[in-house]
Amino acid sequence: MQVICLEEDAFYTLVEQVVARLKKDHNKEKPKWISDDDAMRMLNIKSKTTLQKLRDEGKIRFSQPQKKVILYDTDSINLYLEKNARETF
Repeated sequence: MQVICLEEDAFYTLVEQVVARLKKDHNKEKPKWISDDDAMRMLNIKSKTTLQKLRDEGKIRFSQPQKKVILYDTDSINLYLEKNARETF
């Protein structure tokens, strides 16, 4: 086992740098529109057919900027998940 010794000032400087980096990575802005693969990952589904069914039934919002490009609204996916959440006992 290796033991690393640091002076107190160096230790607290290191801790502050780690905290700053974690805050920076955590506060990254998430995109409003995501691809079908990302939407499927958020919804935890494996089938594009299920994703299309949700889209066709109007349960999640989507945008089609080009003929073969469909993007999904992350806010509507989160809202759909919240609506279908069950409270614990």
